[in-house]
Amino acid sequence: MTQKAVDLYIMGREYRVACAEPDQEALIQASHYLDLKMREIREQGKVIGTERVAVMAALNIAFEMLNRPAQSPVDISDARRRIVSMETQIDELLRPQDSLFGADA
Repeated sequence: MTQKAVDLYIMGREYRVACAEPDQEALIQASHYLDLKMREIREQGKVIGTERVAVMAALNIAFEMLNRPAQSPVDISDARRRIVSMETQIDELLRPQDSLFGADA
């Protein structure tokens, strides 16, 4: 399947992510949802630092996903595989920041 670079904007920052063409729209929608959740957490003012805001947003989204009523049978293994892939890509994008802010920022 052909991979294509997609530019995503999350909390005012641009991220370029490789994605299969049929999944691009879903990835863009996911990035908009993540951006919304991260902005909500940041606006509450209880969490400082982009990395920590991202982790809290990921936890909230995972909690929502795991605790919503089952609407239809879904193969969750594919969703988990995609999440792991996105986490890896996000980690790679954030890695250069570790030297700027320290690993525990």
